[in-house]
Amino acid sequence: MLASDDDILSKAQEWKANGKAVAIATVVETWGSAPRPVGSHLVIDGDGNFLGSVSGGCVEGEVVSEATDVIADGKSRTLEFGVADEAAWRVGLSCGGRIRVYVERVD
Repeated sequence: MLASDDDILSKAQEWKANGKAVAIATVVETWGSAPRPVGSHLVIDGDGNFLGSVSGGCVEGEVVSEATDVIADGKSRTLEFGVADEAAWRVGLSCGGRIRVYVERVD
């Protein structure tokens, strides 16, 4: 069962309150067959722990990796994954659609 948006945002708040560095990834756009809808969240801490989903598991590893860079340098990123993208095949997004994910540090 996926965590609710309230659970995900509460976890981000909890991690920040405990002094952890945090990033949040949000699905901002989808095309075709996408595993998660716009507005879906994945929250990541500086240790690589995460809660939520932006793709039903297919690209989470890549998003978590990018999120650790966002935490480190503070520069938000927009990531795009699709069936024609070699990285998407490597990480498993073969559903035929595309997703765009915005990753930002929570300050």
